[in-house]
Amino acid sequence: MKSPNLASIVALTMALAFGADHSLAAPFTAKDLNMLARVADPQVSPDGRYVAYTLRETDLEANRGRTDVWLAELSGTGLAKARRLTQHPASESSARWAPDGSGLFFLSSRSGSSQVWHINLGGGEAQQVTNLPLDVGSFEVSPKGDRLAVSMEVYPDCTDLKCTTDRQAAQSKKKASARVYDQLFVRHWDTWKDGTQSTLFTVTLSADLKAGAPVNVSGKVPGDVPSKPFGGDEDYAFSLDGSRVVFSARLADRTESWSTNFDLYDVPADGSAEPRNLTADNPAWDAQPVFLANGDLAWLAMARPGFEADRFVIKIRSAKSGQVRTLTQDWDRSVGTLLANHTRTALLAVADDIGQTALFEVNPLDGRRTSLVDKGQVQGVSAGPNGVVIAWAALDSPPDLYVARPRSALQRVTAVNAAMLADKEFGAFEQFSFTGAKNEKVYGYVMRPQGWKPGQKYPIAFIVHGGPQVSFANQWSWRWNAQVYAGAGYGVVFIDFHGSPGYGQAFTDSISQDWGGKPLVDLQKGLDAALGRYDWLDGSRACSLGASYGGFMQNWIAGNWSDRFKCIVNHAGIFDQRTMYYTTEELWFTEWENGGPYYVTPKIHEKFNPADYVTKWKTPMLVTHGALDYRVPYSQGLATFTALQRQGIESRLVFFPDENHWILKPANNIQWHDEVLGWLDRHLKK
Repeated sequence: MKSPNLASIVALTMALAFGADHSLAAPFTAKDLNMLARVADPQVSPDGRYVAYTLRETDLEANRGRTDVWLAELSGTGLAKARRLTQHPASESSARWAPDGSGLFFLSSRSGSSQVWHINLGGGEAQQVTNLPLDVGSFEVSPKGDRLAVSMEVYPDCTDLKCTTDRQAAQSKKKASARVYDQLFVRHWDTWKDGTQSTLFTVTLSADLKAGAPVNVSGKVPGDVPSKPFGGDEDYAFSLDGSRVVFSARLADRTESWSTNFDLYDVPADGSAEPRNLTADNPAWDAQPVFLANGDLAWLAMARPGFEADRFVIKIRSAKSGQVRTLTQDWDRSVGTLLANHTRTALLAVADDIGQTALFEVNPLDGRRTSLVDKGQVQGVSAGPNGVVIAWAALDSPPDLYVARPRSALQRVTAVNAAMLADKEFGAFEQFSFTGAKNEKVYGYVMRPQGWKPGQKYPIAFIVHGGPQVSFANQWSWRWNAQVYAGAGYGVVFIDFHGSPGYGQAFTDSISQDWGGKPLVDLQKGLDAALGRYDWLDGSRACSLGASYGGFMQNWIAGNWSDRFKCIVNHAGIFDQRTMYYTTEELWFTEWENGGPYYVTPKIHEKFNPADYVTKWKTPMLVTHGALDYRVPYSQGLATFTALQRQGIESRLVFFPDENHWILKPANNIQWHDEVLGWLDRHLKK
């Protein structure tokens, strides 16, 4: 059942963002993108009256973003009254309600380290709850409000926190700088491993909200809780009576860098017994535990070890019998986010679906699904008694909060960027489909440039998504934002080629061991389809851009579709499959995609190796990379630039010594966009 909300959302978004006088409309720029406020992490109060959320604002002078906790009243009609709940110079986030709704716990570094604080809605100053010698990375409040679960980075062989702080102090005084390792990982994402692990503790709370001594509840399982590099409090959950904690962890043994075997562990909240593995029979990924009202445990599970883009299905474990059943085996979608509704009698699931990131309510008895939001991008979800509050975005709408209800239009709660966008014009967009590789239906999007006029031809920014098992869908991106290119005068085309999720698991699977095959055919046919359908696109003036897998594809295009584009932009792209295998950190990824380790399946790795085609390169290429990128190490970018320079091909290298796989610092992000758009302008604009 489709939700009848798109027209009303678009109308309100257009009115707020564009303003009434279109003659004053200005293009949307990279600086605008960096200056927009970012809404995230909605949390509905127990009585449904309020929603707390995190708002990130950018300080360009300080070259960073900072966050505060805000509070909005859910009045039921019109935009909510919102107020800033925390105003300290330190960043504050992760607001979580006390079970009685009297106040909010949140993370703050105002004491000099990241600790849990509490603020009462009745007034008064925030008070510090934890005063631990180590930073708190994440936390959760028990259902009775008498205990917190908190994560901290500790040395796994230490029996107390003092042991960790003493060892860190001793390390800081050493004159020798060598790091010594006996197993992988040695580095992960953008950080060299220092021997610590993210570990889950619990602390009791007194009546006046003072935390007791921490109890290590996950340390007997040698692995990070939450997972790294992006795990959070979705990786663990209190039981409904608060007596137990269930967490997800992967063993940090010698297989960690090529394993996706996360298991769920059950442990008493007071640490009185060792964790018990609930999913030992599944050698693949188990994640996001959620308790239902009857005590049953729901979670997400994959079936194939080593495949991080396998389909996540919902599993249910009976509280009475311990029997496990698969709830969504018949649903050919992979659930990305799982939580319970307000009464914990149903589940809420976010999943990619035909170029959208949609929200569904799932019946835990029979798996029946009701669509709550079927257009745009659902980024954050919190269930309340009067509806589900979501952070919602689209290609022409930065995230804001809305209330979603079955068979109803979305009710807008916030408009945090209305003033800033009042004189900006966004490019209109449209989804289209075509017959791609294997004669299968493939989808893409096209976006008009700002100031579009009928009868005029526009140059093309042809953007290839990374992943590769992600979707460049109807979503708002803070890195590859199509509106920035539309604002610079480009028509934007992007294709969800074979490998993208949201079109069935077989479609997602089809890219593995075929990186330069079906996806390239889809890109070629997709661009041809867009040119045939939209006569305002100028096919003679096109530049191809992409990052990560999309960067690989730029190198592959340079050697296998070299006559199509006037220029190429390659960020963090793979140049050589052999050195990529031996220098990347998460080996499970490249091993699955290529049928095994390089030394076992070298022919598969080499089948789509851009390094073998450099003599066919001739298209001008901009290469960008970050020094802290350990996913695709920067040597790949240097090799690409070397191959271009040595052959006399017009090229430019933009290197960021303080960035990882993503270019995140505001000043760097603006410079990156300036370089990219400058490259496009040089080659595509008269």
